[in-house]
Amino acid sequence: MFQSFETTSSPQTGPARVAALRERFDALGIDGFLVPRADEFQGEYVPACAERLAWLTGFTGSAGIALILRDKAVVFVDGRYTTQLAQQVHPDTFTAGDLVAKPPHLWLADHGSKGLRLGIDPWLHGGSDAKRLEKALDECGGSLILVNTNPVDAIWADRPAEPQGTVSVQQESHAGKPATDKISEIAAWVKEKGASAVLIGDPSSVAWIFNVRGQDVPHTPHPLARAVITADGKAEIFIDASKLVGEAKSHVETLASVHAPASVVERVTAYGANGGKILIDPEATPFALKRAIEAAGGIALEVIDPARLPRAVKNAVELRGSAEAHVQDGAAMVRFLHWLDSQQPGSMTEIDVVTRLEGFRASVGQDFQNPLKDISFDTISGAGPNGAIIHYRVTTETNRTLSSGELFLIDSGAQYINGTTDITRTVAIGAVPEEQKRFFTLVLKGMIGISTARFPKGTRGCDLDPLARIALWKAGADYGHGTGHGVGSYLSVHEGPQRIARLSTQEFLPGMILSNEPGYYRPGAFGIRIENLIYVSEPETIEGGDIPMMRFETLTWCPIDRRLVLPDLLTSEERDWLNAYHATVFEKLSPLISEADVLDWLKQATQPI
Repeated sequence: MFQSFETTSSPQTGPARVAALRERFDALGIDGFLVPRADEFQGEYVPACAERLAWLTGFTGSAGIALILRDKAVVFVDGRYTTQLAQQVHPDTFTAGDLVAKPPHLWLADHGSKGLRLGIDPWLHGGSDAKRLEKALDECGGSLILVNTNPVDAIWADRPAEPQGTVSVQQESHAGKPATDKISEIAAWVKEKGASAVLIGDPSSVAWIFNVRGQDVPHTPHPLARAVITADGKAEIFIDASKLVGEAKSHVETLASVHAPASVVERVTAYGANGGKILIDPEATPFALKRAIEAAGGIALEVIDPARLPRAVKNAVELRGSAEAHVQDGAAMVRFLHWLDSQQPGSMTEIDVVTRLEGFRASVGQDFQNPLKDISFDTISGAGPNGAIIHYRVTTETNRTLSSGELFLIDSGAQYINGTTDITRTVAIGAVPEEQKRFFTLVLKGMIGISTARFPKGTRGCDLDPLARIALWKAGADYGHGTGHGVGSYLSVHEGPQRIARLSTQEFLPGMILSNEPGYYRPGAFGIRIENLIYVSEPETIEGGDIPMMRFETLTWCPIDRRLVLPDLLTSEERDWLNAYHATVFEKLSPLISEADVLDWLKQATQPI
């Protein structure tokens, strides 16, 4: 089983740990300390030893930061986690902050006390973050203090050990491009920039460049590693050598010299000596490394990670692999949804559902001889009011029975060697109220709006995001998350820079994979989300049109619960799309279903409306 189900922290745990942290302030010469969710690699998914925010506060979401001052403690989260935060942290110890509208640096500019000395671990913050904090503290006469030893680690007596996941080779038959070509292209880019080298700080970029995968963090198959690529084409990788065995060892050693992780400081300062220019991505490079380069007399030039956009634009091999993975995943989802539909309401819990879904994915993986490597994130299994918690993670204490008359939201994904999947379906458990069907249909209209969009070159995520919301807006409703995120190729399920969101200015390029997942959430009552993965097609000429247009091609094939659709709320075009989608679902998946009862269920679930 890939997903664990923790017991919610004791309500006294947070206060006691915050008190212990504050006891260290005087010795460190600070009045406050920031505890981010990020690790030393600025990643979304972090190893157990880096779950400092969860250990200190009890909040287990994937994005957040705690500001611990002498007299108050604020945990900043975005709109996905406001309900979850209220449920998980001690209300007398922590207050909620808005990570989007007023993140820590803006909060400090308004509320920071005069002369405030704020401590940070410079390995857990990027240069951009540190710069914003310094500016805010300057405005209140304060200062940013870089601590050498993280005080949370000092009070975390049973902190887990560093991960030691072994590395595997992502063969060219799945990667679609040799690592040597990727290294050469980045080296040419470095030379064009007039720099000595580039520091690659994002482990997913390291994995993509070197065609390797790892097991260091949950659900994202990259090794925790950094790399340096020079203008003359030399590559160095910074990774624990014990993770490299057999084929992976010989593969990596033919591409790069291997160095211990800690030696990255020595190497980048050597490249930066005597005014050397080192290219760094400020969002993926710890402030500690930027300072080390500058302290050695080097120049840290801030750029966007050169692998970020190329790995977002999937090549033909990666797209074919993703399509194959999604058909396999669709077969697993059909078996799962058939099972779910055959259970008596009240006979299963959220945890039961998660466990069974993993089992279906594993068994189908054996059938396809393409094993399930991992889930791509912790499954969101939300019954009734738990479905309104956007990124809900079930625990043994919150585990709820699926009861008749309620909606059930299941958001899950899988990692296969040929692709990463992410799918959400909201289904009816028994007969549900008409109001819930109305909002389901409004969400579906938004999902179809993205699926049927045509758009010219230069279109950005912010341009298309309203298409997913307009039906809800007309009904006086909205949702507090983006409509879509980028997805990797057997890498992170959340990949930039492409998004469908209000603030996304990255233009869509052919080959980019995104999610399409509008939703609606009524706290304490129900939640709805419908999600398919899609990819950007090559521009095509439209008969009678003036300019070529791109569109989204669908990757995800799985029935959408027709029992929740109010046909009268759909336009004829929307009904045609839904009927055509379901016809294709049956066409693609029925040959993979051998069980007669499952096939009958699939046939019924994909009937036209």
